[in-house]
Amino acid sequence: MSWSWYECTCDKCGAALDAIDLLSGSEMVACSSCGRRDGLVIERDKINPDHYKSHPSGVECIQVTEHMSFCLGNAVKYIWRAGLKGDALEDLEKARWYIEREINKIKEDRK
Repeated sequence: MSWSWYECTCDKCGAALDAIDLLSGSEMVACSSCGRRDGLVIERDKINPDHYKSHPSGVECIQVTEHMSFCLGNAVKYIWRAGLKGDALEDLEKARWYIEREINKIKEDRK
């Protein structure tokens, strides 16, 4: 089972909370100040979201892509997250766009 920690606040009393978000998406949190179990606001990690950290190898996408050109890195990023964030087909089409751009750049450089 995969666990992720998020910062969150109680919308009743404003106390800071620790939340565990299970793979199923259910939040198991309760406010230790006021006891409230519903209406909690969860702040997800917008800089390094789970769809870039959830590969079974334990490797993060950026650990691979930071060693590539911009276009190749973005292509790998979209392949990496395909089906984990939104529409897999859209991600694969974006990857193809970056790959085609890289191919065209290489062809231009060879002229």
